[in-house]
Amino acid sequence: MFGSIRTHTIEPIRSFNRAARLFLLAILIYGVIYSGWQLFFNFYILQNGFSRDFLGLVNSLPSAAGLVFSIPLGRLSDRIGRKVSLVIGFLLYSLALLAQITFRQPTLIIISAFLTGVFSMLFVISQAPLMVKLSNPHNRTMLFSLTYGLQTIAGAVGSLFAGQLPGLFGVILHVHADSAAAYQAVLIVSVLLGMTALIPLWIMVEPRSPQPMPISATVQKDASGSLPSHLPTSSLTTMTLKMVAPQVLIGFGAAILIPYMNVFFKYRFDISDSLLGILFSLSSAMIGVGTVVGPRLAARLGGKVRAVAVTQFSSLVFLLVMGFAPMLWLSAVGYLMRTALMNMASPLYSAFCMERTPEHQQGFVNSVLNLSWSIGWAVGPFISGVVQQNYGFAPLFIATAVLYFVAVLLQWKFFDREDRLAPVPA
Repeated sequence: MFGSIRTHTIEPIRSFNRAARLFLLAILIYGVIYSGWQLFFNFYILQNGFSRDFLGLVNSLPSAAGLVFSIPLGRLSDRIGRKVSLVIGFLLYSLALLAQITFRQPTLIIISAFLTGVFSMLFVISQAPLMVKLSNPHNRTMLFSLTYGLQTIAGAVGSLFAGQLPGLFGVILHVHADSAAAYQAVLIVSVLLGMTALIPLWIMVEPRSPQPMPISATVQKDASGSLPSHLPTSSLTTMTLKMVAPQVLIGFGAAILIPYMNVFFKYRFDISDSLLGILFSLSSAMIGVGTVVGPRLAARLGGKVRAVAVTQFSSLVFLLVMGFAPMLWLSAVGYLMRTALMNMASPLYSAFCMERTPEHQQGFVNSVLNLSWSIGWAVGPFISGVVQQNYGFAPLFIATAVLYFVAVLLQWKFFDREDRLAPVPA
């Protein structure tokens, strides 16, 4: 057992180069933003007197911006390089977040929310292509999984402490712990701490891209474990469309439910902010552990796609338990298990897609994948707000389960055979 852990976990981590380690450090710090932001932004908007319909609009706008600018930003990332894209995107994204919680006018909040989507998209779509450059077939799956896991672990620690901060700032500012002012202070501190991720990103040196080499008409993988740079356009288009289809369904299913998990638990079970912070912290911790287990599961099952299908399908049972359990503890267990299983698959699928894309097209293809995800998020949160207002959460849980199930079937049909034909790096 220890030998398996050493082969599939310890050795790949030890083989990371300096640039990869700095990138992981930046991602770890980056997780701080999401811990406080995801936990309290919805409450901040609602406590300021805005309606749930307005909250749904604000939550939809970042994805709408990604929908509009995803492909141009992918091309921009291919042109200016991954490091520059990460630094510019993260800096401007952080400033837009601060603007979103500084302005009180609805129009300025909407504009700021839209800008967060533009700049965060540049940051996000540049990560996967950079990770391909920072890794090799031996440690690539681990780097993708660890990147995702570290962000959630940071979120776990951040959520644990962020849950206590409204009370602290309530005392300091002489306001109620659940007031808009207390929530605003938590959000500002979270963003400012997260901005220190710019330091390792600035220090990191992006590896040079290898020169494209002529290849035969038969498409084969090169020594880096990725496809060659002259993949025929028709083959690339067909492959990209197959990658996109499941993402559209999963993105919409997540968009109508995931942004409102804090609202669901708060108003369904009337839990305190501190208990909500603990629950979100445990969820992030389980995601972190799950993403490290993901590479071992892919190796054991014989392919990344099989691991994706098994984990996502298993999560559907817990999704329904979470939505319809009459007791808080049972719903919380369903939430934790669903979150861990569903998110375990994300880095595996991302690595699978990047390995089958030529390097000079990776930014573009990754932007298309994010675009497909953003299609659902551009309208899903707003639709969800309307459904919640009129029918509650039950229809949303059922719709999400159906969409996830269809997406798993498509992934299996499109990629299982192809994934098994190629050897899976440890």
